[in-house]
Amino acid sequence: MIADKILTNLNQIFCPIDKGRALRGSEMGEANIIRQGFIAIREGKILRVAEGNPPVSLIGEHTKLIDCTGKTASPGLIDSHTHLVYGGTRENEFAKKLNGVAYLDILKEGGGILSTVKATRAASFTELYEKTAKLLEHMLVHGVTTVEAKSGYGLDWETEEKQMKVARELDHRLPVDIISTFMAAHAIPEEYRDSPDGFIDLIIEEMLPKVKAENLAEFCDVFCESGVFTAEQSRKLLSAAKKQGFKLRIHADEIESIGGVSVAADLGATSAEHLMVITDEDIDKLSQANVIGNLLPATTFSLMEDTYAPARKMLDHDMAITLSTDSNPGSCPTANMQFIMQLGCFADKLTPIEVFNAVTINAAYVVDRGDSIGSLDEGKLADITLFDAPNIDYPLYFFATNLVTDVYKKGELVVKNRQMI
Repeated sequence: MIADKILTNLNQIFCPIDKGRALRGSEMGEANIIRQGFIAIREGKILRVAEGNPPVSLIGEHTKLIDCTGKTASPGLIDSHTHLVYGGTRENEFAKKLNGVAYLDILKEGGGILSTVKATRAASFTELYEKTAKLLEHMLVHGVTTVEAKSGYGLDWETEEKQMKVARELDHRLPVDIISTFMAAHAIPEEYRDSPDGFIDLIIEEMLPKVKAENLAEFCDVFCESGVFTAEQSRKLLSAAKKQGFKLRIHADEIESIGGVSVAADLGATSAEHLMVITDEDIDKLSQANVIGNLLPATTFSLMEDTYAPARKMLDHDMAITLSTDSNPGSCPTANMQFIMQLGCFADKLTPIEVFNAVTINAAYVVDRGDSIGSLDEGKLADITLFDAPNIDYPLYFFATNLVTDVYKKGELVVKNRQMI
C-alpha cells in the first residue's frame, strides 16, 4: 500500500509491545526500540514502522517524505488523569502550603476544592471553554494527544453537566481526544456537609442516570479519603455506577489508607489513582485484581511531601502502572507531561522504557483505548510525538525543558516547532 506521508531518518522510535492489556511488572521494562528508521502513515493510521529507509513500494507520486533527522518518536503521550475543566485559580493558597498548612486543613477552611467549586459554578460555558482550551494547548505542545478529563468542580447537576459538556465540545473542536469521567463525588458540598450519605444518594438516584442518558461520561470516579468519602460510601456509589454501565476509577490512598484499594479490587475498577500511602498488602490486592495503578508524582511534588507512590515495589509485585499529571488548580497545577515523566525517573525510580510504557500503552488501557492508540502497531491511529532528542533516555535526563518539537494526531501535523498549527 502507498503511504500518504512517511517520517524518515528517525534516530530512535519507541515501540511499545501491545499484549492486548496493560503491561505488568517486568513487562514494563520491555519494548522494541528501532534505530534509524521510519514511520509510514496512511489515512490517519500507522501503515508500517521499520528500520532503515522506506521501501519504494510505500512511496507514490503524492507521498510526502518528512525528514526527521536527529529526532526520536514515540506514540502520542496519553494523560490519563486530569481535572481539566474548572473556574478560577488557587495561587492564593500557595503561601499557606509553603508555611506547612496541610491540604485537608485548607479544604476544611473552605479553600481547596470548595473554592474551585464556587468559581466553576459562577463561570459561564464560554469562560470554561476558553480557559480549558488554553490548558489543552499547553498539553498538546508538550506531546499529549489523548486526555482523560474529570468533572467534580460542580457538586451539583447544573455545573457538573456544564463541565462535561465543555469537555465534549473541546473533544470535537481541538485536535486531541478527550475521555470523560464523571466525578461529582469529589468533595462534600457545603449544602450536604451534615449529610454526605444524602449527597451520595443524590448522585446515584439523580445524576448518574442523567450522565448516562446524555452520554456525557464513560467512567465514574470518587475521592475515597479521610474527611471526604468513606470506603463504604465509595463502594455504594461505584457499585451503582457499575450497574448503570460505567467503567470505574477511584482516588485512593492519597493521604490516608482507608479502604479504597479494597473497593477498587472487589469491584474490578479499571484503575486506582494516587496510591501514595498504599500498603504492601493492598499492592497485592491490586495486582491480583488486575487493577492498574495510576501514579501522580507531581501531586506529591506540588504538596511538598515525600510520599511518592512505591512504583518499584508495585512492579516487583507484578502490578501495571501508569503516570499522569493530575492537572488541577490546587494540588497539581501543571500541564507538562514531560515533567511527570521525569519525576517518574527521579522520584519513582523508573527506567526510561518503563516511563514511556506507562504514558503510552498502559495509559491507553487505563482510558480503554488500547485497541486504537498507545503503540505504533499497524492499523492504530497515527498519534505520534517527536522529541528533539537522539534517544528515549535524553528527554528524561534533560529535565524541566520541553523537548517535543512536533505532534501528529491521526496522521495530521498539529504541533510544529513547538507551536500549535
